[in-house]
Amino acid sequence: MRMAPTLTAVALALWVRPALARDEVSAAARALHARAIVIDTHDDTPQRMLFEGFDLAARDAHGHVDIPRMREGGLDAVFFSIWVPSAVTGPEAVKRALRQIDAVREQVRRHAKDLALATTAAEVRAAAGHGRLAALMGMEGGHMIDNDLGLLRLYAALGVRYLTLTHFKNNDWADSSTDAPGHNGLTPFGKDVVRELNRLGVLVDISHVADKTFYDALEVTRAPVIASHSSCRALCDHPRNMSDDMIRALARNGGVVQINYEISFLSQAVRDAKRARGRRVEVTDQAVERLCGDNEACQVREGERLDREAMASGALPKVTWEAIVDHIDHVVKLVGPDHVGLGSDFDGASMPLGMEDCSHLPRLTEALLRKGYSEADVEKVLGGNLLRVLEQAERVGREMQ
Repeated sequence: MRMAPTLTAVALALWVRPALARDEVSAAARALHARAIVIDTHDDTPQRMLFEGFDLAARDAHGHVDIPRMREGGLDAVFFSIWVPSAVTGPEAVKRALRQIDAVREQVRRHAKDLALATTAAEVRAAAGHGRLAALMGMEGGHMIDNDLGLLRLYAALGVRYLTLTHFKNNDWADSSTDAPGHNGLTPFGKDVVRELNRLGVLVDISHVADKTFYDALEVTRAPVIASHSSCRALCDHPRNMSDDMIRALARNGGVVQINYEISFLSQAVRDAKRARGRRVEVTDQAVERLCGDNEACQVREGERLDREAMASGALPKVTWEAIVDHIDHVVKLVGPDHVGLGSDFDGASMPLGMEDCSHLPRLTEALLRKGYSEADVEKVLGGNLLRVLEQAERVGREMQ
């Protein structure tokens, strides 16, 4: 008779180690999360700095990122996104980009006890070792170089460490995933941009680009590339997400896809619902623009508020933070644990329920451990993969000098 001992053993195990609720984070997961260097490759908080004079130092009632919540969520390093809408081009785009770069650098200067400007993997590690949060910068949209490799070199000298080749619209030398093809991928000048990024040790970012642009970039680059904030097209068929073939190609290149938390990139049901709503979504977007004007930070907040109201009312399907884990797991099952990381789109997108801000990041560590990931593989996902790719880009840059 084996039943009684088995039941006793189960009861004892439950008494010694009570089952965790799905949102609870174990001591083991918290210890691992604290030990790892956690990196987010896409954060739109510079828009708040530019339009609202936002200061990272104080816990804020709005938005997704500030220093107190970074510390609470164990977020050690952030690539702050330098972003100008695709419709803003030429000298005005350059001016706005430089103002955002200055705003990020000023935050570091004003809060030097908490923040350290980082431009290399070694500097990220050094910041973590000294208990400071690493502030990096990525430039979201090649139109901001104004077709000038000299400007690209200037941005790199100021600390920019990745360039997203396009944003929402095509630029003069590369096609975007959300625009009609205009160049059949990269033009000859666009290929020169990729080569110069390699020489500078700056990461080539293929989030936002058309599929042909992606494959053209892979043909040219000597360094691994990243998708700074993209998710998986197999789980949500959005042109901003990566197909399985693209993820396999990225892995062969040694690169990494950083999963985006935006609900319409995570959930096919949300994407379908928004497309079905059609004209109502367009009218809502116009209302947000009337309320916020050119303040992109306000537009994001209002859009997220409306999305959350729609999820609460049933007008949109509910999306929870576990969807982020699903996309991470899809990449791992496809190409292994060395090619995926975190690229939230905090302060630039509508977050899933349970990931309202960066303080909730330890949930991801707990969820990956529950799925059976080794601690070493979790550390790779949290930031190790990105550090490896950054080091490889730096090495290529030194070789090309």
